[in-house]
Amino acid sequence: MMRRLFVLALTLAIACSAAAVHAQPAWPTKPIRILVGYAPGGSTDVTARIIAQALSERLGQPVIIENRPGAAGNIAAEAAAKAEPDGYTITMSTSSTFATNPSLYKSLPFDVQNDFAPIALTAFIPNLLVVHPSVPAGTVTELIAYLKANPDKVNFGSSGNGSSQHISAALFNALAGVQMAHISYRGGAPAVTDLLGGQVQVIFAPLVEVLQQVRAGKLRALGITTAVRSPLLPDVPTIAETLAGYEVRLWNGLLAPAKTPPEVIDRINRATIDALRSSEVKAKLAEQGSEPVGNTPEQARQFLDAEIAKWAKVINTAGVKAEQ
Repeated sequence: MMRRLFVLALTLAIACSAAAVHAQPAWPTKPIRILVGYAPGGSTDVTARIIAQALSERLGQPVIIENRPGAAGNIAAEAAAKAEPDGYTITMSTSSTFATNPSLYKSLPFDVQNDFAPIALTAFIPNLLVVHPSVPAGTVTELIAYLKANPDKVNFGSSGNGSSQHISAALFNALAGVQMAHISYRGGAPAVTDLLGGQVQVIFAPLVEVLQQVRAGKLRALGITTAVRSPLLPDVPTIAETLAGYEVRLWNGLLAPAKTPPEVIDRINRATIDALRSSEVKAKLAEQGSEPVGNTPEQARQFLDAEIAKWAKVINTAGVKAEQ
């Protein structure tokens, strides 16, 4: 009799335990943070906010953008790497922080390939070479001639040491055989502000950050960094049409801390891909010249590894260095 009672009690306990597990609410149950390594108003921030709104609608929880600018995105990346791996803190990765910084900096407070779990690649973005109206150049060829005639007299701004803007200009310097002084800012928006004010004369900025100023005639667009022209500025040639072999294609994506549960990664991935396929998100990204991507975590991992290897070769060949 006692044995039967014990078996019955044990069975009930197991059943209750299983019921309790199944009764736990599905992830997510609270707001999610996306850490952005650049100032508000820049291309990465704009993209992150588009994605955040779409994810909030699909995950049923607020998705909050937290800007932590500085050190070419390394500050936000470090915070994300050290965050609790529960999916409630993720980061909007960029080609500069996660593909070029491993080769530019002697040491980083995080390991890109071991401290993060890729979720999905979100978009490809072109940079645009623009100059202040005071620069007497209407083409890339004329800019190169002006720079050679005025060595060390022209400054270029960027969103930070090692950023895609810095890399774009450094590669341009190397291939054109010219020299522009680098002025580093804590984000793309303040760099563009100083370009408009004439404190710097050149910027290789994400298209969305300067498109309206170009259309208004406040800045002059000379070339685009991608291999093909942008449909938003079809009359602006690629830089490669003048400098053979020149190409810089920005990208961004979502990463979580390593050891984040696979089911959580999958949940965010499915929501992200669904968002990127929506006409609303596609239209918003198109407004800034961005091309939506969306892929699996495995494909995002393979892409990231390939980008790190690719830019290591470019940085070494061009002799690009980041101020430490």
